[in-house]
Amino acid sequence: MLDLTSHPVAVPWLQPLTQKLDTIEIHNAKTAHFFCRFIPSQCPFERDIRCFGRVLLHIPPLCKLNPFYEQLVGLRFKALCYLADVCGEDIAAYC
Repeated sequence: MLDLTSHPVAVPWLQPLTQKLDTIEIHNAKTAHFFCRFIPSQCPFERDIRCFGRVLLHIPPLCKLNPFYEQLVGLRFKALCYLADVCGEDIAAYC
């Protein structure tokens, strides 16, 4: 059972959406491939701005600000596990 008091979502009206994302199950390879392509393996926004080999500015991973970050990472993990365990596919292309 999910304890909503310790759930990372700070906005209460988003909790039904986070619960829905947590309950999604992967049952076919096409859906699993879609989620693996759609959800990035790492935050695409984290950057180091460099000039002459020195770091001038570091942009932190903004994905942590996404209220659904944990659920999306979990969904991608479920999809990868389905492809590797059930379908027996090589998932190295998604890592």
